[in-house]
Amino acid sequence: MTIDFKDFNMNRLSDESDFEEKVQIFLKEWFSPSKAVAVQTSGSTGAPKIFQIEKNKMLSSAQMTCDFLKLKEGDSALLCLPVEYISGKMMLVRSISRKLKLTVKNPTSNPLENLSEEFDFCAMSPLQVENSLEKIHLIRNLIIGGAKVSENLKQKIHQAGLKNSKIYETYGMSETLSHIALKQIYPVVEEYFTVFKGIEIDLDDRGCLIINAPKLSPEIIRTNDLVELIGDQKFKFIGRFDNVINSGGLKIHPEKLEALVSKKLPNEVVFSALNDERLGQKLILIVEGEDSEELRHKIADVLDEIEVSLSKNHRPKEIFYLPKFSRIPNGKINRKELLNLVQPYQTLL
Repeated sequence: MTIDFKDFNMNRLSDESDFEEKVQIFLKEWFSPSKAVAVQTSGSTGAPKIFQIEKNKMLSSAQMTCDFLKLKEGDSALLCLPVEYISGKMMLVRSISRKLKLTVKNPTSNPLENLSEEFDFCAMSPLQVENSLEKIHLIRNLIIGGAKVSENLKQKIHQAGLKNSKIYETYGMSETLSHIALKQIYPVVEEYFTVFKGIEIDLDDRGCLIINAPKLSPEIIRTNDLVELIGDQKFKFIGRFDNVINSGGLKIHPEKLEALVSKKLPNEVVFSALNDERLGQKLILIVEGEDSEELRHKIADVLDEIEVSLSKNHRPKEIFYLPKFSRIPNGKINRKELLNLVQPYQTLL
């Protein structure tokens, strides 16, 4: 289904799939007299919940993204994200706001399969990008959100031989109506996110990001994301405050270690902690993949480098191998669930 919002007429739409029906349900809700729409959170930072968001705030968010990417009326876009969540809903609102020509594609893990036309704009999850590398060149402006973009995926993107594409990693959450900042990862590799105009950022006493976005939220948004600020418009994500591991008094940021490992290892990895009488918490490594001698050697080499560059205390005390990581619907790894699964796969270092 393709919807041209330059000449939109609800009566001309036809739903040939369950996903297209969900899109139409949202559009009917959007064009209804109500001032708000219902949005479901992903559950990545707590139990999933449904809350009401004012349409004018969603329009403000859409305009920020479209302005940043310089999208114009009549540009083409591809929707391939679930419309139950803010990510899919915002793709529709951006298309409505900027009067884009939107192609609706069932949100599979390989959304570009069987497509050959080019698009000016699309949003995908990291898993969708991973499975679409051969066709990413079809998209001129691609934003990747829902989960962190791994160093390994960034390397694959740069090896894909793209010519006219610009690819960005997003920062945001349901409370910020999708994202409030973008960081280009191709062709330019940026280290810091740049926030949109009209958004102010600061740090709390923990070093976590505070967001003041009056066009998106009437309240100051206080996050649990540890960041480093540069000026008043740029920040670098360090890790989640609630993921910080205190091992014998040493504070360890698991996301930092995961980024180092993913530069060398194609497998997904998670650094976490188990209770320990002596250390309080002992650092562990969970690897997605079958345990093998070859994989052990690769991991040992990477951990040797981490030990040299950081310290021996950043080397995990135990390694666990899981055939498949648990993930929540938006593709993020379910860290809490992983801790419940590791014991049967324990491997002592």
